[in-house]
Amino acid sequence: MIENLNKQSFAPFGKVLRDSLPNRGFPKGDDYVERVRYFSAGELYYYRCKSPIYLDFELGMTVLVIRQKNKRLSFYLDKPLILQPNTVFAIVPYQQECSIRLSVPVGEKLERLERVEETNDLKITDRIRLGELYTLFYREVESGFFFKGESHSMYELTYVDRGHLHCVVDGNGFELRQGQLMLFVPDQWHMQYTDLDDTARFLTITFDLSSELPLNFSGRVFDLSSAESPLLSKILRELELDDAYSNDFIRCDLKLLLLSLLRDLGGRKKRLKTPLALHNENIIVSRALQYIAEHVYDKLSVEIVSRETGVSASHMTALFHRQMNISPGEYIRRVKLEESKGLIREGRMNFSQIATALNYSNIHHFSRQFKDNFGISPSEYAKSIKAE
Repeated sequence: MIENLNKQSFAPFGKVLRDSLPNRGFPKGDDYVERVRYFSAGELYYYRCKSPIYLDFELGMTVLVIRQKNKRLSFYLDKPLILQPNTVFAIVPYQQECSIRLSVPVGEKLERLERVEETNDLKITDRIRLGELYTLFYREVESGFFFKGESHSMYELTYVDRGHLHCVVDGNGFELRQGQLMLFVPDQWHMQYTDLDDTARFLTITFDLSSELPLNFSGRVFDLSSAESPLLSKILRELELDDAYSNDFIRCDLKLLLLSLLRDLGGRKKRLKTPLALHNENIIVSRALQYIAEHVYDKLSVEIVSRETGVSASHMTALFHRQMNISPGEYIRRVKLEESKGLIREGRMNFSQIATALNYSNIHHFSRQFKDNFGISPSEYAKSIKAE
């Protein structure tokens, strides 16, 4: 991928010059010779010069490739620069051809080295390619549902939205529960059924997929994360909306889902929370918030609040981050500081008394947290109230 050419990223190889310099920073006089060189995509080489040289783009989108041992870096050449001595580089047109301004010391020539290898990595291209989508069904089946099985040349995705669904794949049995997903690869025989006393609601999508990377989908049951499950919901909404853009949205969301599954293969995935689980989490957080509000004048910590609400401190922290995007410790701090503002407005206690009432270790700790949070000290806040 091509990097932006700036002072920091290019510092190991030379110096980026300012566009506003006379002659764009190129030397004047008899010590350097300046010329324009053209490059075409069909014949590209690496070069090297014993002395510093000056480069600048002239025409066409131009890439400067720097080679170091077994790796190479690519920069978009849109500024004048000085290249350090003995740097191995190549000029690559981003499309078919380009030209650059080049200034080298008198009496020196660029040493031409070997040809440039493939440059396909300069562009951002798909490594996972989603082909045709053939079917997209969302259905609810009654208890005792039985599908006798099939195999076909496409990939097939099955996601269970409610209930349980048994899948038999190449003779191996799997049970998909709510929030779980399987993918059947091309030419893989599979069948599905429900128990006699159980219904199921599920989504099925068939599609083509090709990849430069391994696609290790076969024989795996995926528990969708909180980031993945909304993608399936969006697909269903687009299926109902069915406007001019729906097909494109469906394809984008399906590809995002597949990419997320591939990225997480081999790692631990969080099970999709059921409505009951989410309800229980909400109850725990609500209890914690209520306890903090009722005990704002007590000594509070994550350990104390979690103990009072019946969960571990780590679980409490995870719930706060997930539900409120804040740590419980930070929430406690903010509640106490908001309470202190009310006490300052009332004017019945001085700052030391307020710090003691809210269980701060000392007035300095209180004052420091107040200023860090509100940008002014308690005394400055008190003055601002009087001025109103």
